[in-house]
Amino acid sequence: MGEIPVATVDRIMRKAGARRVSEEAAKAMAEIIEEKALEIAAEAIKLAEHAGRKTVRDVDIRLASKK
Repeated sequence: MGEIPVATVDRIMRKAGARRVSEEAAKAMAEIIEEKALEIAAEAIKLAEHAGRKTVRDVDIRLASKK
């Protein structure tokens, strides 16, 4: 894994209200976010294919994230 930068996750957590974020916590959050993103992407691809499209659109992502 490792596609999502730890610094980005740190900023997101601080934006959510964390005063301090350990590097281990940011790495764990990045792993979880990436796993969830892959699940959503896979579902969005299925939705696009079902609609007869090769292109994944924003509506596919939004629908997939609700499942």
